[in-house]
Amino acid sequence: MGSSVFAVLLFVFLLLLHQPLFSTANFHQTSLRRPEAVSKDAPLKDTPPTLYFEVTKPIKLPNTKPCSYKILQHDFGYTYSKPPVLANYTPPSHCPFQNFSKIVLEWNATCKGRQYDRIFGVWLGGVELLRSCTAEPRAAGIVWSVEKDITRYYSLLMKNQTLAVYLGNVVDSTYTGVYHVRITIHFYPSEEELNIYGSNSDNSASRYHSPADLILPFSRNLPLNDGLWFEIENFTDVASKEFSVPQNAYRALLEVYVSFHENDEFWYGNLPNDYIEANNLTDTPGNGPFREVVVTLDGEVVGAISPFTVVYTGGINPLLWRPITGIGSFNLPSYNIEITPFLGMILDGKDHVFRFSVTNALNVWYVDANLHLWLDKKSTKIEGELLKHISLPLALSEVSNFTGLDGSFLTDARRSVSSSGWVKSSLGNITTNWIQNFHYSNSMQMESNGNLQIVNQIIHFNDIVEAKMSSSSIYSTKSHKKFTFYFSYEELDQGNGTYFSQEKVTLGFNERDSTAIGLELSKSSLKNVQNAQGHMAVKNNLVVSGLGSTQQVYKYDGSHFCYVRNVSSSNYTMLYDEVGNTCYGQRQSYTDLGLSTQLAW
Repeated sequence: MGSSVFAVLLFVFLLLLHQPLFSTANFHQTSLRRPEAVSKDAPLKDTPPTLYFEVTKPIKLPNTKPCSYKILQHDFGYTYSKPPVLANYTPPSHCPFQNFSKIVLEWNATCKGRQYDRIFGVWLGGVELLRSCTAEPRAAGIVWSVEKDITRYYSLLMKNQTLAVYLGNVVDSTYTGVYHVRITIHFYPSEEELNIYGSNSDNSASRYHSPADLILPFSRNLPLNDGLWFEIENFTDVASKEFSVPQNAYRALLEVYVSFHENDEFWYGNLPNDYIEANNLTDTPGNGPFREVVVTLDGEVVGAISPFTVVYTGGINPLLWRPITGIGSFNLPSYNIEITPFLGMILDGKDHVFRFSVTNALNVWYVDANLHLWLDKKSTKIEGELLKHISLPLALSEVSNFTGLDGSFLTDARRSVSSSGWVKSSLGNITTNWIQNFHYSNSMQMESNGNLQIVNQIIHFNDIVEAKMSSSSIYSTKSHKKFTFYFSYEELDQGNGTYFSQEKVTLGFNERDSTAIGLELSKSSLKNVQNAQGHMAVKNNLVVSGLGSTQQVYKYDGSHFCYVRNVSSSNYTMLYDEVGNTCYGQRQSYTDLGLSTQLAW
């Protein structure tokens, strides 16, 4: 065929289902093939809807009965470029208790017919609570749910707020799927009838680790159309927002939400510009495969995020994600940046600015953030000072070696940020140290005259926070993440307007955490690996056959809780689903689970 895989990826899927072109960003382009075009499974009488799900551990709940209430029920039909759906939110005053140890947001949805996957967000008072992707329906209908622990937003949930939900959808004679959505919040009282995390205590460690007293949103303000997230269109685009913090804040943490769409949905497979120019390719996403989200405070880089490669439910080959969806697709991860060392700079009562940008970005990235603040109730103004801040410039290496449409490409990137500062409050004089670094590596191969693309990518993403007084450490946390991604896509021309594609994908989200609160230490280890294989035959831009299979092993070992799930599906059918709670120890190799040792720690 003599063209690159990603050029085909963007071109063919538009022809395939004749999606109208939109100039704005809220339609994220997803896969090259849409099996809705071949779905001839007319709904059979009494056929139940298919249950779609993302594999994750259950939320650890207290043994108490929750106080639950529905905060929104809505049918998302033609909502594209329209304002978010709004609802008045009030705290659960009807509950017989007012102190909660766990708060859970539950999203339930159904859909029937034909529809693309859609990105959506849920905000409360401008603070994003959930970033997610819808499932793609089938004729007989689908159902799915997402449960998210939102206890960290405790202070926000105790005030009257405006709930906003944006899900940009199109319904017409071709795309018939309407998303029927219900959102419920469950409030669980503590078994000890104390405030959450023991926050009724005046202990420094307990107060430092308890949910924030105030959360400031860094999102677009209502009223508006589309979502509340900022839209970053290219690598020169910057989203910014001014803010001021109460002068009695003794801790600050920025939580960042990120998702990527259109020409950067498959950023990990974007080709270098020199390859695109040398081969005169058009409509081919470029700027290479490296991306990072950079956050600055008053012009200083305070953190950078090398994001996990979420594959949405229509991505690469949609048949891979039915009914097991890709890691993170139903609950996209957020990323924390410790701002406490910088409080000495911003506790002056003046306005300051956070700015967000994306290195090498193409259109479009959705970015917003929440600033969690802990306040000293015994003081109206506290002191602070930034002792040290080192932000090393991005070290980026890109090597291209190609002849014509075949070749190899190596991309390596590193960044490190470290900061230290103190604040003096009623808790005492606390010094906070913050270290963040990542190492990004991407190996890409183009073969068979550009019709075979192989991507192998690994990201090590580490954070360390330590808060200490002169004589002791009151709080520390270490997070070591490893994001693995393998992708193989081959397209074979069969002649007579027909071609055949094969896809292989491996996703790995692996993490080791340790947290010390005073003298109490807890550790956890997550090893989450997903392998998927699929193929499709396409004739005259219509998919005439296809198959997708997925296997996944999820292993979580915690100090007080363990969870194991081993699942497999093929062509909408579950082959096996094994669940257990055995702890194997944090250094168990993936070899023990029959998976590739290259993904082990």
